Amino acid sequence: MPISLAIITYNEEENIVRLLNSLADTADEIIIVDSFSTDKTKEICTQQYPQIKFFEKKFNGYGEQKNHALNLCSHEWVLFLDADEVPDEDMKKSIKKIVSSENPEFNVYMAKFNNHLGIHLIKYGGWGNVYRDRLFKKKCARYSDDKVHEFLITDQKSGLLDGRLDHYTYKSIHHHVSKINKYSDMMAEKMFERGKKINRFKIIVSPIFEFIKVFIFKRGFLDGFPGFYIAKTMSYYTFLKYIKLREKIRLSENEQNTVK
Repeated sequence: MPISLAIITYNEEENIVRLLNSLADTADEIIIVDSFSTDKTKEICTQQYPQIKFFEKKFNGYGEQKNHALNLCSHEWVLFLDADEVPDEDMKKSIKKIVSSENPEFNVYMAKFNNHLGIHLIKYGGWGNVYRDRLFKKKCARYSDDKVHEFLITDQKSGLLDGRLDHYTYKSIHHHVSKINKYSDMMAEKMFERGKKINRFKIIVSPIFEFIKVFIFKRGFLDGFPGFYIAKTMSYYTFLKYIKLREKIRLSENEQNTVK
């Protein structure tokens, strides 16, 4: 059966070529939904890859954006990847075998990740045993509507693809910190919309515990300095999302008091 490759993008000029070149002989249809990139993402996709179906949509959250891309896919099987992910040869062979089978064992398949931090392959700290849904039949799954940390909603049991999915997490420390700032904004908004409360104790203690969990309990120290960097940035992300939530709650309370 034919397969659709779906990708959502925003300023991915440094990643998208690597992914598209890797899957040129695997995907029968390529759907890209872009959030009005300001770099050369659109130019690369539309001029270098004429077979791509390129769409633009305002970004309102990852869940909504992914479901929009999913709706645009015309084939039964969908391989949904991030622009900074690339399947290795074993995984590509596994994908081709599954979609060409008349009776595949599963309708949803997970991929095991190789997470790269710059030039370093991270094996611990919770990064070395990551599995995520990436290949599925369109009729069997949808994404949650979460603005961030969306997940695949399905009632199907998942199989496991052979091989690994290489995930290149960031191109520089500046890029990584920018992503942390963006994700913490969206996570704070998500928690605020769900009515989550926060207190000073949790804001102070949670980042400390996050560092200990990642660096000690999940053995991030075995990755050396990169493991320390991950633990520190995860701690920073935890602090940011909670302090931003507190700020949103206080601003909302001030607005309500002003109205009264």
